[in-house]
Amino acid sequence: MLDKTFDPTAAEPRIYAQWEQSGLFAPKTDGAAEAYSIVIPPPNVTGSLHIGHALNNTLQDILARYHRMKGKAVLWLPGTDHAGIATQMVVERQLAAAGNVSRRDMGREAFLAKVWEWKAESGGTIVQQLRRLGASCDWSRERFTLDPAMNAAVRKVFVQLHRDGLIYRDKRLVNWDPHFQTAISDLEVEQKEMDGHYWHFAYPLADGVTYEHPVAFDEAGEATEFETRDYIVVATTRPETMLGDTGVAVHPDDARYAGLVGKFVILPIVGRRIPIVADDYADPAKGSGAVKITPAHDFNDFQVGKRAGLAALNIMDAFGRITAADTPDVPAEYEGMDRFAARKAIVARAEAEGWLREIEKTRHVIPHGDRSGVVIEPWLTDQWYVDAHTLAQPAIKAVEQGDTVFEPKSYEKIYFEWLRNIEPWCISRQLWWGHRIPAWYDADGNIYVAETEEDALAQAGGKALIQDEDVLDTWFSSALWPFSTMGWPDETEDLRRFYPTSDLVTAADIIFFWVARMMMMGLHFMDEVPFKRVIINGLVRDEKGQKMSKSKGNVIDPLGIIDELGADPLRFTMAILSGTRDIKLSRQRIEGYRNFGTKLWNAARFAQMNEAARVEGFDPATVDQTINRWILGELTKAERQVSSAIEGGRFDDAASALYRFVWNVFCDWYLELAKPVFMGSDAAAKAETRAMTAWTLDQTLKLMHPVMPFITEELWDKLAGEGAPRAEATLIGAAWPDLPDAFIDAGAEAEIGWLVDLVTEIRQLRAEMNVPPSAKPPLAFVAPDATTAERIARHRDLILTLGRAGDLTTLQAAPAGAVTFVSGGATAALSLAGIIDVAAERTRLTREIAAFDSDIGHVNKKLGNPNFVERAAPAVIEEQRAKLAEAEAGKLKLQAALVRLDGL
Repeated sequence: MLDKTFDPTAAEPRIYAQWEQSGLFAPKTDGAAEAYSIVIPPPNVTGSLHIGHALNNTLQDILARYHRMKGKAVLWLPGTDHAGIATQMVVERQLAAAGNVSRRDMGREAFLAKVWEWKAESGGTIVQQLRRLGASCDWSRERFTLDPAMNAAVRKVFVQLHRDGLIYRDKRLVNWDPHFQTAISDLEVEQKEMDGHYWHFAYPLADGVTYEHPVAFDEAGEATEFETRDYIVVATTRPETMLGDTGVAVHPDDARYAGLVGKFVILPIVGRRIPIVADDYADPAKGSGAVKITPAHDFNDFQVGKRAGLAALNIMDAFGRITAADTPDVPAEYEGMDRFAARKAIVARAEAEGWLREIEKTRHVIPHGDRSGVVIEPWLTDQWYVDAHTLAQPAIKAVEQGDTVFEPKSYEKIYFEWLRNIEPWCISRQLWWGHRIPAWYDADGNIYVAETEEDALAQAGGKALIQDEDVLDTWFSSALWPFSTMGWPDETEDLRRFYPTSDLVTAADIIFFWVARMMMMGLHFMDEVPFKRVIINGLVRDEKGQKMSKSKGNVIDPLGIIDELGADPLRFTMAILSGTRDIKLSRQRIEGYRNFGTKLWNAARFAQMNEAARVEGFDPATVDQTINRWILGELTKAERQVSSAIEGGRFDDAASALYRFVWNVFCDWYLELAKPVFMGSDAAAKAETRAMTAWTLDQTLKLMHPVMPFITEELWDKLAGEGAPRAEATLIGAAWPDLPDAFIDAGAEAEIGWLVDLVTEIRQLRAEMNVPPSAKPPLAFVAPDATTAERIARHRDLILTLGRAGDLTTLQAAPAGAVTFVSGGATAALSLAGIIDVAAERTRLTREIAAFDSDIGHVNKKLGNPNFVERAAPAVIEEQRAKLAEAEAGKLKLQAALVRLDGL
């Protein structure tokens, strides 16, 4: 006999070990089997399972398990990313905590040996955590982005792109992290809104130039008063960058400064003569309308500088300290000064010398390194770049013509917008942990790009060479993931069989950084898209729709949930909520779906207790009992819904269909309808219903398995001895139900549908009229037609039992003291006279209707208040509207019940 409850703590590790040992995670070797492949978005090797991982990997596992059960050769290929900055930071912190020397003191080789040592000891944490979630990846093919084979693929790609003219070295602005002394990607930049200031500086005009500046205006905005100025005012939030100013920009249509374009100012402190240029970037309505231009330290200024031919002068070193290396006119007193100390010194000098005109408070967004936490500095430096524009063109075309599709389709817009406006991709990082750039330099600065040092030396004719110190952006190796993991550049069986992959499941925030780049690289090197479909999952937020963060204390730890409730409730919750961009998750929802698992477990116990067991040679197509023909049709329809939803990437629809079938159809109705049969005297009906219950339960476990694999596998195993042996020893290796359309019986569906509707009406009526549970009022049908009369006769016992009626008759007119209702086109009457206190019920209903009226009035007052509607969050307004709809529906029900009382 099954235990009273399912114990996930004991069962899940045991079940997972059995799955892994079975070898079923690997694709079947049958060459005739259709291939289905999916590569895991590689989590950082430093990572720990968070709720986003839980969502993303649950959806992938549903796909893998479903297609495996459909008989396909499924490859779900796992792996981890070396995570350059994150890993290097972890190891550096460990070294510092242990009192060891810094990485620079250790030297590159010794430090990298320490990182590999850390990876061997701690780098597999998230892989083990994915197992706890139930991920059925083929772990025998697990990859790491720094594996030797992956490194060889990266080197080959770099060299080939360089030969094709698509990788080059250039001096451009990058996001520079002064803490790690490296360029970082946009994804690694966290934008923080902070309090700050605009400092307004007066830059003196050169050569004795003056102009008339408007200072008063009429109602039409026309200038009425002017003052003569020998300076132009600019505003900045970063005064320290003025040391690198090489121009001042004004809008070409700004009449105030039209006569100054082409003139010069003398830059305070350094005395540099810089031009005033016209450029659309300057906004006449913002500040003074004049903008200082520092091409080497601002991305917008860099573009203005290129258009205007302004010099780009670096005034900071890699640590964010002022340097005069490019700017000998910077006074020595500032050299070596930290950028923020320089800011204070420059503002103090401006105030002292009288060219600080105003300090304006502001709140603005400041970029920070997501790992270091320090303010990012736009910095001009020599880096390696990919010509992303050229590579983007085939990637755009592939999605335009449907070679790869996005689900939901709306995300294609994000993909296209980024690729059509793409900038060169900076791929070099000033780190030690990563794929070292395969480029070497001779003493004269000549560059030799090769896959090996031997090849580089051959190119150099034996000259002494030094390899580039930098490593590649982590996203560079990740861009090769779909084909490098399958053995490229070798022509492997896996590549032939599983590339292009079938699906990619990922988050919207890396469409730019990963999806688009995989498309570019896959098309360039494989001449095929890397995946046929991209399924974008939503962002998991808390129950109020707020982003989860440790500081807010609203983070839901998936491992804690698995420890307490098991993996299955978490997985089912992830699936059923996955249909929205912003998933509102609460612990209560997860607990609710644990109850769903319990419902399934209890159904299996009920089947056991009623001797439901598999029968050798049982054919569901031959069942005779109406309830059995009905459940066969309902099961078939549920299978169609679940299959269609999973195939379409609509995991929420699949989970909803499972919930409806298991809870509302199988448990609430079929097993209820089967009870009288199990307890009855008809031996043939009892035997058929027992066999049908066992068979239906087996098929239900199969349907449920992709979403809730642990509890279903446990039930499959525990019920193995109930009757005839199964062909499949494990559920993970079982075939998906094959249910023909002929299993849908319209007659049985209509008849049981009529019965279900009738019992539901009786139960709702009893609840509305406050009929005591122990009372069994008589039920009569009023002048039923022949079809209804036949149904009444066939299902008399079920109607009496499930409707808790004392008697069932047919009459030509409703009896006195009865409440009438219509169900399935027939009029029925439930006699309640003497069972309920009519006066008391009328008082109760009137009171409850008044309570609803109060709620409706309160909510309508809120929604009718323009201030509330304008200021409240959309989620709050939606919540109020839902409350209103619920209250109005409740009121209508009670009003109908009140009308019914008038007949008593």
